[in-house]
Amino acid sequence: MISPAGNFKFYVAAKPVDFRKGMDGLAAIVQNEFELDPFSGAIFIFRSKRADRLKLIVWDGTGLVMTYKRIEGKGFEWPRMQDGIINMNKSQFEALFEGLDWKRVTARNVRKPLTV
Repeated sequence: MISPAGNFKFYVAAKPVDFRKGMDGLAAIVQNEFELDPFSGAIFIFRSKRADRLKLIVWDGTGLVMTYKRIEGKGFEWPRMQDGIINMNKSQFEALFEGLDWKRVTARNVRKPLTV
């Protein structure tokens, strides 16, 4: 499993993209369609028309990195298809990447310690 260390922003393209595109083509989508900077260090996640594949790109400070994953079984749990992007937190990304239902992952309520 990929578990990025650091404070990344995660963006999911809610609509499938042409999976023949490489990292430059995906970076162009980020820049032209989403009006975001593909070199910002955020992680951009893309889905194929088939629910079992994803690609992600991220700028690591020295170059653009692309990861491709095909999952076995029923596929990934994707957001409803629509135009635009969806923000995701690290825990939701990790669930998505593992093929789990990321929509069920919520922020934990942290209690303040009792003062005596």
